[in-house]
Amino acid sequence: MNTIEQLAEGRILILDGAMGTMIQRLGLSEEDFRPESMKDHPILLQGNNELLSLTRPDAIRTIHEQYLEAGADIVETNTFSATRIAQGEHKCEHLVREMNIRSAQLAREACDKYTALHPSKPRFVAGAIGPMNKTASLSPDVNDPGYRAVTFDELASAYREQVEALMDGGVDLLLVETIFDTLNAKAAFYAIEEVFEARGKRLPLMCSVTITDASGRTLSGQTIEAFMISMAHVPLFSLGLNCALGAAQMRPYLEVIAEQASCRTSVYPNAGLPDQMGEYRETPEVTAKLVGEFMKSGWVNVVGGCCGTTPEHIAALAEEASKHQPRPLPVSV
Repeated sequence: MNTIEQLAEGRILILDGAMGTMIQRLGLSEEDFRPESMKDHPILLQGNNELLSLTRPDAIRTIHEQYLEAGADIVETNTFSATRIAQGEHKCEHLVREMNIRSAQLAREACDKYTALHPSKPRFVAGAIGPMNKTASLSPDVNDPGYRAVTFDELASAYREQVEALMDGGVDLLLVETIFDTLNAKAAFYAIEEVFEARGKRLPLMCSVTITDASGRTLSGQTIEAFMISMAHVPLFSLGLNCALGAAQMRPYLEVIAEQASCRTSVYPNAGLPDQMGEYRETPEVTAKLVGEFMKSGWVNVVGGCCGTTPEHIAALAEEASKHQPRPLPVSV
């Protein structure tokens, strides 16, 4: 079977769309999120989507398969917040390893099924590693700007636990995504490197940053150029943008990455900007047209969708991607 690097040489790869959007479509209740062992848990668990890999694996597997049917080459595990720190909000820290392993297995089962159905189009599992709900660069207390709610070592330890479980579950690559604080991302990649060295095994690494507003900076204040310099030490399969913005707003920042990145580039925007009700209204056709402009410009190697996107968006992106060539990797001097 071709490696993901070999496939990326010949065509633009398709990442899946939003997991949360698809879960919201199901109209699940509190009971769907509550494991049998936590029937008397004092905290409401609805919305803790990572729990569904344990309580409703059928639903998560079906979502993966819907994206694969739409044409996705890569599906993300249902593990965006499956770290000890993020799960502390729900007092579910004890389930973190199980969440990650089971989520990886569900994605693995779906990908193996579709690879068997279409051997010429192998599918890959990306272990989704989110930014956490605590930041190492900023204080949550406006009256104490020097205070930090978490340390680098605590972040790295939590990420290490997640990475080990994702690899035990059988992922093909790791995706550190929706990065709003570069120091958090550095902790993630530090933990990943520790696990790789301990296991004597490496996986391709994807990195995706989020620009939070029209300032063109991350939440912790970096420009795209500064962020890329901060990540230069990491041997990346791809570097790109996701979340916060729709494709139309991402254009100037993606152009910078396309011009300067020494690795492949990725983009998976939201389905436009949310309306007053928090709903994403951008149609698959519009998303595909906007991202298609990036493809036509030769800026991207991997495309997909973030908040508000659905299998219909991914199908439209896959169709559009078939018309374009991937961005060539820069030649090393």
